Amino acid sequence: MIALPALLTHILFGTVLTILSAGLTYLLMTRVRLIDYPNHRSSHSVPVPQSGGIAIVITFFVGIAVAYLVGEESKIQEPYFVGFVFSAIAITIVSFVDDAAGVSFSTKLATQLVCAIVCLAFGLVIDQVPIPYYGYVSLGWFGYPLTLLWIVGMTNAFNFMDGLDGLAAGTAVIACSFFAVISANAGSNFVYIHSYVILAAALGFLFYNCPPARVFMGDIGSQFLGFTLAILSVIGLQYDSAHVSFLVMPLLFFNFVWDTLFTLGHRIRRGQPVTKAHREHLYQLTNQMGRSHRWVTLFHYGVAAAQGIGALILVSIPGDARLLVFMPYIAFQLAYTIWIYRRAKSRGLLLEAV
Repeated sequence: MIALPALLTHILFGTVLTILSAGLTYLLMTRVRLIDYPNHRSSHSVPVPQSGGIAIVITFFVGIAVAYLVGEESKIQEPYFVGFVFSAIAITIVSFVDDAAGVSFSTKLATQLVCAIVCLAFGLVIDQVPIPYYGYVSLGWFGYPLTLLWIVGMTNAFNFMDGLDGLAAGTAVIACSFFAVISANAGSNFVYIHSYVILAAALGFLFYNCPPARVFMGDIGSQFLGFTLAILSVIGLQYDSAHVSFLVMPLLFFNFVWDTLFTLGHRIRRGQPVTKAHREHLYQLTNQMGRSHRWVTLFHYGVAAAQGIGALILVSIPGDARLLVFMPYIAFQLAYTIWIYRRAKSRGLLLEAV
């Protein structure tokens, strides 16, 4: 547990970072001509600045720089920290180029793979997983492709889910709140500090991104958040002063993971290109069926909060039974998916199979 004086200091630091993020967001959206013009797959109808992600990234790096300089107890070994920072900078640069000039999906994916491989090269690898009623299983060499898949998958999941006002940023705020509490209680100081730095950076941006959004985060924000949170979960498992279960992060963002995997799987089954932009994610279909941006966003906030409660339960039970905590969330998402797809199909919102 964190002592009260330290907690108050952290709250003050987080407040300052939130104000910094909000100020930078306002400055960038009024001064930087980085605009998202609506197209056939957009959920907005007028041009909107998409420079908010830059504010998130700057705030994050300011926060971790201060934490590194003054927070001796929140450090991890140098090679892992360098790999974390270096790869985060790399994904930021390429995402900015994508927002400014546009790059193909294959180029974007290749860059994500390179950045993830950099993390693996610095030793950030998942080495074991819990199996219910069996115990922890060592992954050996299989930990490398699994970690690669997790990092790239989470990066794209966040990118795909950033399609409605406030959805991605608000979910990040809720999930990071729970992750900060869990890691603080476990004594994982590095993860705790970096969780609330991300929380503050996303919250400051969210002031201008809530429906109706006045600014978007763009790829630079969504890819950065997904990538950074994926790496943070690996660090929490392996290299912090305590070991936070890797399963916490997938549960906190289970609605993102489910929506992404189901939509991709559905398009593959129907012979549709998975790299082509579309509007068939579950949250997009819900919006197209008449639910407002605000309604869909608040619905996902509620789901994220419920997943956060599940994560609190997950870390309180024996490790080999933790996968069982996912069962009610799988059941809920399955029922939700069937309901949405049946209604979307009846309204002609789904593309025909190729």
